[in-house]
Amino acid sequence: MRSGVIAQKVGMTRIFTDAGEHVPVTVLKVESCQVVAHRTLEKNGYVALQLGAGRRKPKNVTRAERGNFARAEVEPKRKMAEFRVAEADLIPVGAEITADHFVVGQFVDVTGTTIGKGFAGGMKRHNFGGLRASHGVSISHRSIGSTGGRQDPGKTFKNKKMPGHMGDVTVTTQNLKVVMTDVERGLIAVEGAVPGHAGGWIMVRDAVKKALPTEAPKPGAFKLREGNGAAVEATNEEGA
Repeated sequence: MRSGVIAQKVGMTRIFTDAGEHVPVTVLKVESCQVVAHRTLEKNGYVALQLGAGRRKPKNVTRAERGNFARAEVEPKRKMAEFRVAEADLIPVGAEITADHFVVGQFVDVTGTTIGKGFAGGMKRHNFGGLRASHGVSISHRSIGSTGGRQDPGKTFKNKKMPGHMGDVTVTTQNLKVVMTDVERGLIAVEGAVPGHAGGWIMVRDAVKKALPTEAPKPGAFKLREGNGAAVEATNEEGA
């Protein structure tokens, strides 16, 4: 089980195939996505990688957080996340994961926070049909109607679809196909829509319901920090 990456949503565009067909894609940017710490079975009870992405001013970071970043010898990060991995797929602390961590054609699962809509009515929030346009309906065309029974059951059941806060929730979209990767600019283009607004943080993982391609690098595609040598790409252990 490989690590995922923390990316930032750039926006949507389209890519034309050789046959002239256009594919709608969402562009994700992977920038300064570094390994900050390891979670080990002996110390923490599970195996995971703690990743950080983006840049943050040191004056806006607490002393405890500054100590963690200093221990890893990485600059303060704006977004932090953990990814469960196998022990064989641990990546060295300080390594920066690159966009070619995913290969073209593979499927990924993306997690993001949807755009908040505020308080919304039943028609917008749950796609209710509304009331009739005439026949006695007056100034209540978009109301949701009755919310419960009469004497029996004499109450409104829990989880009844009603007006309320819409959006601003964590959503995972599965099985999005990677259409293109650009290592130099740190871009990943996936087919279809990704939850969240432009500039939002997105977690990208290998799809759990699709097989990982044999050409995918393991434990991942990354480069070490300056001073430890040139960029390092992991070998594919399965194909070795």
